[in-house]
Amino acid sequence: MLKKHSILLGIIISMLLLLIATLYYPGGSQFDKNAIGYDWENNYISNLFSKNAVNGSANASRFWAIGGMIFLSASFALFFIEFSKKIPAKGAAKIIKYVGASGMLFTALIATPLHDTMITISSTMFLIGIFYITIFVFKSKLHLFKFLCIICLLVFYSTLYLYGFGYVKFLPVMQKITFAITIILVLVLEYFTQKEDFQHIKTGK
Repeated sequence: MLKKHSILLGIIISMLLLLIATLYYPGGSQFDKNAIGYDWENNYISNLFSKNAVNGSANASRFWAIGGMIFLSASFALFFIEFSKKIPAKGAAKIIKYVGASGMLFTALIATPLHDTMITISSTMFLIGIFYITIFVFKSKLHLFKFLCIICLLVFYSTLYLYGFGYVKFLPVMQKITFAITIILVLVLEYFTQKEDFQHIKTGK
């Protein structure tokens, strides 16, 4: 039972730890360095990982946030590994398994001083994994999931666009929307798709 729901359990633990981290965050955001506590509209998730908060105080949220990111990364890595088993094409399955799962190792390192570099690497590898999954979802009869995959990719790319071009006003909110839609996609694909949904797709042999 635990193994069957390990991805869901890991995500729940991750969200709880990150939520606790927001409660311990001293304060300060990109628009108000003197703000008290965590501002969901103006604070980034990455603010929770810093040694010091934006207002200069020692960041008591750091321990909880790093734990949350580790659980989230491990859960997503396990998702890519498990989902790859549903794909009949061995080449694509390996890309989903190894590129997707490996990218999650870099995601865990977002909580380090290598934050910016890790975001670039992990985002690229994550999107490659999701892109390959999307291709097979589009070849299946899972019509609702096709829409969800596209929404996830569009939201993810939009957030990266805002990040890359420095549009910081809406970035904290978009970051959280991206987290939410990605978690929804992972859980939906994990629990509502079966190996049989993809077995009719030609492998190219």
